[in-house]
This record gives sequence, structure tokens and C-alpha cells, in this order.
Amino acid sequence: MKGIHLHPSGIRIRIEGPWPFITRRSYRLAGRPIVWLARAHRKGLGVQAHALESAKPPFWQSARYNWSVGAIFAVGSFLFMLGSLMSLMPSGPWQPSALMTNSVFFLGSIPFTTAGYLQHFQAANAGDFTIEPHPLQPRRVSLIGWDPSSPGWLSTFTQFLGTIAFNFNTFDSIMAPAAWDIQDALIWMPDMIGSMLFLVSGYLAYIESGHRYWSWRPRELTWQIAFVNLIGCIAFMTAAILAYVPNGPEAQWIATVSIAHLFVGALCFFIGALLTMRESKAT
Repeated sequence: MKGIHLHPSGIRIRIEGPWPFITRRSYRLAGRPIVWLARAHRKGLGVQAHALESAKPPFWQSARYNWSVGAIFAVGSFLFMLGSLMSLMPSGPWQPSALMTNSVFFLGSIPFTTAGYLQHFQAANAGDFTIEPHPLQPRRVSLIGWDPSSPGWLSTFTQFLGTIAFNFNTFDSIMAPAAWDIQDALIWMPDMIGSMLFLVSGYLAYIESGHRYWSWRPRELTWQIAFVNLIGCIAFMTAAILAYVPNGPEAQWIATVSIAHLFVGALCFFIGALLTMRESKAT
């Protein structure tokens, strides 16, 4: 979606984004070119967020906050990578028990949920687009918010819900029931739900950063973060599909490939988290 919007002040604003979202606005204010980006706006990144403001930005748009979110995601991703490697270890005296391995996955889901909520809290309190420079006014803090017109809000909300599903999935795996149908209901189904929500979240973040349904901007850090996280979401989705427990025996390679995809997904999230920590320096 592209077009020109005439602001009530008479300023012409060029808008861009995948319909129905607006993810980029460009205009001139007092002879100065201004570019507004949806992701940068909600995270408080770069000059655009504060250069025209005279008050200190809220703590959820600070460099420390953005860095912390990335660091917490990195911890969760690392634990999922560790759990995947433990699952892939061959049988033998050094092979970790299923209880130990699944406990590592559950521990990894907790930082995922923590960082997921912190990221959504940031999106819920990003504020509306304004064209005129003004001091930051006291604002009402929202715990969840409601802004379905924002791809950032939708992305972080679906991601947060997905992390909660992974909490159930990984906790139920610690003491997995023997019956195949109960395993599918308590373990596989939350895994599928969480993976689908992650996939929706990852794609929304991708179109927010690329301003199109499909984009290729490998030189842009924000696009790199969204792209590598989207690949991780796809890997989590394929891992979940392969993790279905059938009523009867199945080939061993299926479980192995499922865990391998889980490792790839966690690795992508780990890389994305490190890049997010780097991105925080622009705050």
C-alpha cells in the first residue's frame, strides 16, 4: 500500500506498508526530511523517536530495556538449543534422562514468555503517530492494550500467546503420559498452537520491517532480525508437525528430524536475539 496523505496541518505525508498496515511515513517538517518507521517508533529506536521531543523517553523505549529483551530471548533460545542437543545425543551412559532434557526445555520457555511479554508491553504503550514535535506527556500505561491496526502490536501479542502455549507444552513433557492420545492432547497440541502463533507473529514482524508482504533488505539490521526470526518460526512449525505421536510405531528418523528442526529454530532465535541486543544501541 502506497499513497499520499494530506495531514490537517497541510503537510503531505507519503505512506507505505502492506495493506492494511502503514509501516512507513515520510514527510518534511520545517524543511527537514522525517522518516517514521513503525518498528522504530514502538521500540524508541534512532533519532526519529526522540530528536523532536524535549522530555525523557519512557523506560520501555530505553536502550537498556531493548537490550534486556534481547538478552532474555537469548537465554531462552540457548536453553532450547541445549535441550535439542541433549535429545539428539546417542544412547549410552552419557545420554541425559528424558526428565532432565524436558526440564531444560521448560526452563527455556520461561525466558521466552518473560521477554515476549516485555516486548508486547512495549508495543502496547508505543503511542500513536504524531506529526508535530511536542514534549512527551504523561500517559496511561497499558498492560495488554488493543491496537489491531498495528502489525507490531499484533506480532508481539501473538508471540506472547505462543510462548504461553510452549509453557504448557514443555511442562507437560516433563512427566509425559504413556498413552499416545493424551500425549498429543497435552504436549503436541500446545506445541502446534504455539508454533502457529509464532509463525503468524514472525511474518507480521517481517512485513513490518520490510514494508511489503515480501522484501529482501539484507543490509538492514531490522530486516535481518525479522528475517532470521521468521526462519526460526518456520523451523519450529515443521518440528511441531513432525512431533505428532501416532497410534503405533513410527520411523526413528521422524523424531530425529523434528528435534533437528527445533534446534535450527532455536539457533535462529538466538541469532535474532543477539542482533536485537546490537539494535538496542540505536536507541
